[in-house]
Amino acid sequence: MDTAVDELQTNPLDEEIASLKKQVAHLRKTIKIECSTILSSPSIKEALVSSLNPQPTPKSAALRPRKPRKSIDRDEQLLLTRSKQQEAYNQQCLYRISASVTAFKVHDPDPNAVDGGHVLGLRFEVMTRGQFLQPYYVMLNRPYPNNSKTLRVHRHTVPPAIPLPGLAARYLPVPKPQIENDSSIAPPKQDLERFVKSLRREIMRYHNRLGVSADLRRSLGAHSQAVADGSSLPSNAIVDVSIADTEAKQIRLTWADERNGRLVMDDDGKVVKFMVFGAEGRDWETTKQLTDSQGRVEDVAKMLEEYAAGRES
Repeated sequence: MDTAVDELQTNPLDEEIASLKKQVAHLRKTIKIECSTILSSPSIKEALVSSLNPQPTPKSAALRPRKPRKSIDRDEQLLLTRSKQQEAYNQQCLYRISASVTAFKVHDPDPNAVDGGHVLGLRFEVMTRGQFLQPYYVMLNRPYPNNSKTLRVHRHTVPPAIPLPGLAARYLPVPKPQIENDSSIAPPKQDLERFVKSLRREIMRYHNRLGVSADLRRSLGAHSQAVADGSSLPSNAIVDVSIADTEAKQIRLTWADERNGRLVMDDDGKVVKFMVFGAEGRDWETTKQLTDSQGRVEDVAKMLEEYAAGRES
């Protein structure tokens, strides 16, 4: 009996401690943002510069309190240095936002590299939920001696879900081998600009689909912890939301009664098909109830929440 009472008293205390830890983490993040905002202010930077290079008048010198200047100058110099670093960081973020694709030159140090080691690099910036992700890189070289301007994908960091080989075959076709003494066959034309635009679009579509699945997981995956704790849940409660394929076009849903659902999205993250499977195969009744939820992910989440609560819209 005492053990049960102790557990009831411990659980609220643990929840309160976890809540306080979240508040502390949020406040620390807020302090960092506020400090960065203050240091980015032009007036603050101007005040720091003028403080390090004072030009006092006799009146201001008489009113100025006498304090050890060495320690003050050191603190102000540190603040000025931090302000310059923040200004450089802001400039970098502004550039990454405005220039989502950047081209640069790279030299391959390999002595046996083709085209003298000259490589053209492409950097693709990606942002989600207000934060920059790791950029994607595509390296191009010119390995064809008879076609000095023809490019080929040399290396890349693009995930397999993005159809980079297909885009390269379409917009950067490989020249066909020419027959000796036959110059009538013209090399295929390459369109680097369209290749970059198409690849950028596919990258953004991929991350939009990942964002859709993440939003749906946040909306419907609240019961996964209850399952881990062994708590009982209604049969219509969703206990797991996960991505079902490498292209992130299908989302797997798992209910508490072990039914499975599958959301199918198009390239832009719009839900186009919804299916539910039970122990005896396709669950047509549930599928029919949720058919109207096809479209925006917000509508899908709302329909599933209403279904879990036992209501039909």
